[in-house]
Amino acid sequence: MTHRLEDIIALFDGLFEETYRTRLVRGGDEPLYLPADAESPWHRVIFARGFFTSALHEISHWCIAGARRRELEDYGYWYLPDGRDADQQGDFEAVEVAPQALELLFSRACGLRFHVSVDNLDGDAEVDRDAFHAKVEARARRYLSEGLPLRAEALRTALATFYRDGAALDEALAAGRDRLQVEPA
Repeated sequence: MTHRLEDIIALFDGLFEETYRTRLVRGGDEPLYLPADAESPWHRVIFARGFFTSALHEISHWCIAGARRRELEDYGYWYLPDGRDADQQGDFEAVEVAPQALELLFSRACGLRFHVSVDNLDGDAEVDRDAFHAKVEARARRYLSEGLPLRAEALRTALATFYRDGAALDEALAAGRDRLQVEPA
């Protein structure tokens, strides 16, 4: 199965460009979310270096962010780069469980293998990747039992229809749109 950037961009934009004025954009070294501004009438979910999995991860953050957060650069969240201590790493993992759980579900919908990201290669903290992965899996199961956020469910449906079922792009978008309900602003 081929996972082309053009396809994930077309699926995302096809679902959210008109309804949420948001586009998925291939970026450089660092991912970033930029709200609409004088330079662009579109909100932009920018994923790193053309990596398909980076697109899924950044989309996951966008699917969780509420309307107010989507008006702020990078949703107004802090990010400490690689090199975190144990407390900082714990904070990072606590906020990453939910988006990585969505990323896991998106990966499965695409037929991709999922890898958790602890994102702290140069840090002093001892990282228990298996424990973090278990938390992500548990959160994914909770999403499945309680329901995904509306935008996440729409995208997951479109991804599964396109990748798993082998449907054409327009059919996958129609399936995703059936799940999408515009949230109040």
